Amino acid sequence: MSRLTIFLARLIGLFTVLLIAALLLRGSSMVETLIADRPLMLTYAIISLAIGLAMILGHNVWSGGALPVVVTLVGWLILAKGLLLMFLTPEALTQFVERMHYGEHIYLYVAPSLVIGLYLTWAGFAAPTSRGL
Repeated sequence: MSRLTIFLARLIGLFTVLLIAALLLRGSSMVETLIADRPLMLTYAIISLAIGLAMILGHNVWSGGALPVVVTLVGWLILAKGLLLMFLTPEALTQFVERMHYGEHIYLYVAPSLVIGLYLTWAGFAAPTSRGL
């Protein structure tokens, strides 16, 4: 298993688990506040686009087991999110979140991300590593 795969699994896994914990503690108001702030959403879109591209260019691995493939899929999902946020109008994004009833169903929406984050954290730290990582 490559050192990059293990590093990205640990990074993405821990980041996701901590972010989901914050979302669950602060509730949907954090997301609703973020969506209402147009400059912040543009910044978020640009950062997501850059991270997604970096992950795809640096780790586009479709073989070698579940962990490298999941890390690659997460990179593609981050890129898709960045593109969606970049091209979706603020009004359309607000309507989309309102139709989802995000506040009422927050546990349903964060559950897949939490499962992926927990898997990446576990697999990243359980993977055999060479010295220095």
